[in-house]
Amino acid sequence: MSNQHKIRWGILGPGGIARAFAGGLAHAQSGELVALGARNPDKPDYAENFPGARVLNGYDALLADPEVDAIYIATPHPQHAQWAIKAAEAGKHVLCEKPMGLTAFEADAMFHAARKAKTFMGEAFMYRVHPMTQKLIDLVASGEIGEVRAIKSSFGFAMPRFDPEHRLYANDLAGGGILDVGCYPVSMARLIAGAANGKPFLEPESVHGAAHLGQSGVDEWAAAVLKFPGGILAEVSCSVSLAQDNILRILGTKGRIEVRDFWFATGHKGGTALIDIIRPDGTHEPIEISEAGWLYSFEAEAASVAILAGQTEFSAPGMSWDDTLGNLRVLDKWRQAAGLEYEIEKPALRTRTLKGEALIGGNQIGHIAIPGLDKPISRLTIGFEDFRSFSSAAILLDAFYEKGGNAFDTAFIYGNGITETLFGDWQASRGIRDDVVVVGKGAHSPLTYPEMIAKQLDTSLDRLKTDHVDVYFMHRDNTDIPVDEFVDAMDAEVRRGRIRGPFGGSNWTRERFDEAVAYANRTGKTAPGALSNNFSLAQMQKPLWPGCVASSDDAWREWLSDRRVTNFAWSSQGRGFFTDRAGRDKTENPELVETWYTDANFARRDRAAELAHRLGKKPIHVALAYCLHQSFPIVPLIGPRTLAELDDSLQALDIALTPDDVVWLRDG
Repeated sequence: MSNQHKIRWGILGPGGIARAFAGGLAHAQSGELVALGARNPDKPDYAENFPGARVLNGYDALLADPEVDAIYIATPHPQHAQWAIKAAEAGKHVLCEKPMGLTAFEADAMFHAARKAKTFMGEAFMYRVHPMTQKLIDLVASGEIGEVRAIKSSFGFAMPRFDPEHRLYANDLAGGGILDVGCYPVSMARLIAGAANGKPFLEPESVHGAAHLGQSGVDEWAAAVLKFPGGILAEVSCSVSLAQDNILRILGTKGRIEVRDFWFATGHKGGTALIDIIRPDGTHEPIEISEAGWLYSFEAEAASVAILAGQTEFSAPGMSWDDTLGNLRVLDKWRQAAGLEYEIEKPALRTRTLKGEALIGGNQIGHIAIPGLDKPISRLTIGFEDFRSFSSAAILLDAFYEKGGNAFDTAFIYGNGITETLFGDWQASRGIRDDVVVVGKGAHSPLTYPEMIAKQLDTSLDRLKTDHVDVYFMHRDNTDIPVDEFVDAMDAEVRRGRIRGPFGGSNWTRERFDEAVAYANRTGKTAPGALSNNFSLAQMQKPLWPGCVASSDDAWREWLSDRRVTNFAWSSQGRGFFTDRAGRDKTENPELVETWYTDANFARRDRAAELAHRLGKKPIHVALAYCLHQSFPIVPLIGPRTLAELDDSLQALDIALTPDDVVWLRDG
């Protein structure tokens, strides 16, 4: 491709926006339209609207075409992620119509696919790469209106009537204003706030949003207030059932800027527009912007030039990956505040992966057998406390399962029940309960009492949509209560069939565990068989939270090896200690400093870095590999928030350590 002068484009989805892009591409210099992917390839108007393009039967045919370098995705919003990921995996560059995905989580998965494929991927905000936008940025950055204090931006119109079949009102097409047009004023507010602070964009500190949800459940009109660092406030609004003035207003200490219909700049086929500077005394200083270029030609050209240059994302003021993710995070918060969740984001309809495929387990992670469990368990267990919606959690859970992961860490207390509910919805929608290992926990302080085990397990099983957990831990211990009462309570759940594998304590001492086993053996009760204590190459010097117990020292390792007790090790990677977040000169994170900063731990970190350098890995990979190469059964917990973090953690599985390596990493 390095010898090409033009990028060969294919359009996926032949709708109205696709025709606009095709018109712009025809007036660009560095790209040309060569193919169209259509599910109904026999429509007679394709030749007129997409002149010169070969019409292929279906989207997959377009992705398989060797004569196509880049794909413009013009499908409805819910299909963006599916086809962008498939296109990247097919080695195609991607320009995806806004919004990039339904959520920031979807967009992150799309960018992850492009990152792995080393292909370009960008979000198609046509106004961002128009010369008029750069002029506006320059005016703000130069202080033409003084210090920016407020931004008012809207994009709204009134459809002729409510039509549940129209994409703007269709719930199953993610209709409404926030995603379709609200993304424009939000992106503009972040752009202007950034220009005022010498940055490509700026993220708001807070988002307060509201919306009117119509009879089809989509937002027909909506508004939000964004507060940025430095005191800049932005009022943004959008609508599909309400006409608005659509004037961009930027208010500063020395005047304001107003631009009508900014999103269309100088018009679809070129023309003239005005940037009006209004001084405090009411005088107007209009700046005329004339541009012959077609509106969509600028994004087609910017994407083609970026691809030819070997870039994987737009340069500013185009939407970079971080810019797109930040924009969607604002839209996510706006939708959450408005109570807007589409039916297609809920478990009943989202039964397949983001690529639209049935979920199939893999073998990358690998499985082991542990005492007391009648099914193989993956070498790693995943925790997922940070997700608050099914559609976001399902992306990570699907990916973990596809890589062979089948162990999932939940707890009664996590997210006030959200984590258990999300997992229950996920496993039920995927139909894989028998294939997964559910780790449940209950009786967290201050409710660490025997009677809480059954009560909380009642609720947990209801949330988890199952009649049992495979592994169970008391989340904390209460040494004021005889251990036999806790053993009796957990044994009762084993006999009821609600705990079907090993149980024990999270953050229990060796002495307490031994006492529990002795009582069980003496009375014929089921004995505890597992722990969930901290274990890491970095040894915890101060409990991370009250009541936490670390099990990384010599005495603990000997005890775990002698008794063959499986440890589901939390914070197995030292919560960032083995990343660039930590360092002898980095003291801004009190949790890292108080918990992990010792001379011995920094020496271990240095040795991990040395070995990582030799292996072409990172210190954090070595730290996780250290956990996996212990002489006792261990299933480390990992807590990735993104697909990139998940893939990064799994690099530890490639590292084979000898017993001497393990000792050297630990003791030098």
